[in-house]
Order: sequence, then C-alpha cells, then structure tokens
Amino acid sequence: MNPTEDVASEIAAALSAWFARAARDLPWRGADVTPWAILVSEFMLQQTQVERVLPRWVAWIERWPTPSALAADEPGEAVRAWDRLGYPRRALWLHRAAVEISEQHGDAVPSNVDDLLALTGIGPYTARAVAAFAYGERHPVVDTNTRRVIARLVHGRAAAGMPAPGDLTDMEALLPESRESAAVFNAAAMELGATVCTARAPRCGECPVAAWCEWRGAGYPDNAPEKRPRQAKFDGSDRQVRGRIMALLRRSSTSVDRETALDAAAEGGVRDPEQPRRAYDSLLADGLVIELDGQARLP
Repeated sequence: MNPTEDVASEIAAALSAWFARAARDLPWRGADVTPWAILVSEFMLQQTQVERVLPRWVAWIERWPTPSALAADEPGEAVRAWDRLGYPRRALWLHRAAVEISEQHGDAVPSNVDDLLALTGIGPYTARAVAAFAYGERHPVVDTNTRRVIARLVHGRAAAGMPAPGDLTDMEALLPESRESAAVFNAAAMELGATVCTARAPRCGECPVAAWCEWRGAGYPDNAPEKRPRQAKFDGSDRQVRGRIMALLRRSSTSVDRETALDAAAEGGVRDPEQPRRAYDSLLADGLVIELDGQARLP
C-alpha cells in the first residue's frame, strides 16, 4: 500500500535532507554539467559500477564535449575509448545517438521524453533520467537501487521483484510536486539504495527513512520474491572470448588478419574449439568488428 500524502511528504523531506549532506561527489552531478555529459553518464552507468565509470567519463567528456564532436569521429574510436567498461555495443549506440542529436536536434540533447526515446540506445529509464537530471523535468525515475528502496520502504519486502509498470506508480506516489524537489528526490532514492539500503548488507541504522520502513517495522522478514536467474559466469564465457578480440583491436592502430583475431580469442583457453569463431562472428553481427578481405578492425 502506498503511503498517504502526508507520509510521502515526510519521507521526501527526510530523504532529500540526507542526500544534501551525504551524497557522493560525482562529477556528472555538478551544477554546470551539460545535458550531453549527463546522457553519457547514463549510458556508461548501465550495469557498471561508478568507480569504473569515473575515469572513462572524464576522458570521454574531455575528448568529446558535445554530440557533434563525437559524431565527427569514427564509431570505432568510441568503441576504443569505451575501453573495458563492458557491453561495448553501448559505445556504438552512444555514437549513433550523437549523430542523431547533431543532425536532428541542432547538437542539443532533447528534453522531451518521446524525443529521447527516439534516439538510438535510449530506453524508458534513460529517457526519464536525462529529462529529470539534465532539465529538471518531473518524471519518476526508477533504477535497480530505487526499486529495492521502494520494496522495503513501501511494501515491506526484503527485495524487489522483476521490473514492472507498478514501479513507476510507486515512485510517483512518493515524488514531490515541484520539479526541483522531484529531481532531488529521484537522485536521493538511487543514492540511498546504492550506499545504505544495499542488497546484501543494508545499514538500517544509518537510513534517513527507517522510521517509515515497512520491512524494518515487520522485523526484517525473509520474504524476497523469487530471484531472477543469475548471469552465467564470465570466466570461460563467450563474453570473455569476445573481450579478448576487442582488446586486441583496441590496441591495434591498423587492421589485423582474421586468424590473428581468432588466436587472440583462444589465448587463456576456450570451452570448445568453435568458441573463438562463434565469438568473432557475433562481433561482426553486432557491428563491433568490420572485416574486409580477411582483415578485421573496429568500425
């Protein structure tokens, strides 16, 4: 059951006050940060720890401070600069989005959610996050951390279930009316889940909204919903073998022949003899590698 309007107001005030004194000093939260820089941070932070993103984000914004600056470079340069952040297709998508922003929006990241959704690589979460954090638009923004906070605070569950449309409804019920306060509250809820209301070791004694927490009030029941299947181990996976090929191509200033790429894929061992070729072909299919006359390179 969602809290009453008065309780929601109290929760928002307590959480926002905590955020003002406890928020991490992250560069994309600065007052002078551009919408483009915020968009880049949202791309990089998907399924990636803040500590890994920080140096890559700084280097990226220094090199490509505007969408048109990135669009003017080859897509392969974006993949190369992505380095080892993981899921390198995000780099290709970000490059394509930069081209679209440059050509269709006058080099300005759009503020409208529908316009943002029309850009390559941007889904509902990223569109609302950019609209809220870059332009102060009032939208409920829900990530994994926010969902966990709401599951415990509002529903008395140890963890959140699978993402569902009701997540936005839950967040909307807590969101302050003013645009500025709503943007702060969105960021504060994420921060609380990332640093205090963590998945494995929540620090409830430090939680600014513990007094309203249904899970705490129920005695911390072990009532988490069924867990989603875990991702397969990285060691020995096709992802690892793909990464070896990508690492070789990022280091290479020129094309490399296909056999050299396949040899790199096999370094360190593979599960089966077809794995290097399977990984190589999947990179071709994803557009992360281009092959011409048996020579492979970044796009």
